[in-house]
Amino acid sequence: MPNNFDLKLIASLVSAVLMAYGFVPYFRDIFAGKTKPHLYTWLVWSITFGTAALAAWHGGGNYGALSMSIGAVLVFLVFLLSFKYGTKNITLSDTIVLIAALIAVFVWWGLSNPFLAVLFVSIIDGLGYIPTFRKSFEEPWSETLSFWVFMTISDILIIISIANYNFLTVAYIATLIVLNMIVLGICLFRRKNIKKPDF
Repeated sequence: MPNNFDLKLIASLVSAVLMAYGFVPYFRDIFAGKTKPHLYTWLVWSITFGTAALAAWHGGGNYGALSMSIGAVLVFLVFLLSFKYGTKNITLSDTIVLIAALIAVFVWWGLSNPFLAVLFVSIIDGLGYIPTFRKSFEEPWSETLSFWVFMTISDILIIISIANYNFLTVAYIATLIVLNMIVLGICLFRRKNIKKPDF
């Protein structure tokens, strides 16, 4: 094996490729009207993912931070598409969750303690998932399952590619892995009982 072989670099590159590849069917299904992203969820994720990517660079994430930066750009693109192609299934509870998440964002940005900041971003991201959890439970066919599979695998590879393992670099991505798997599980479970709609 070559001396310059770098497992973390390979993991980062594969993670970035899987992440980008995972978004391809997601974008395709959005334009086809099959997948309907929740505007509130992707707004929160645009803020948290982008800031977490910066935190990963600050915490010495190195290659892992590179993958997160690519992901932040793709998440923001979905947020922009949500204005036109997103779900119209937005409830009062979704709005309350969004307000709570945005308030938490302002508190989080004001924190000078990196540990608390990462803890907050993980909690905020979890709040951002709630509207998508609800929408996926009611409309399990409105998500592209392959996207969530690719994102989960990509996030696992991001953890492998991180140069320095610490709470700053690992906690947020570990949270994403769990939450992505929950979305996937909700969709799979509910699709057994809800007929696929004609798009």
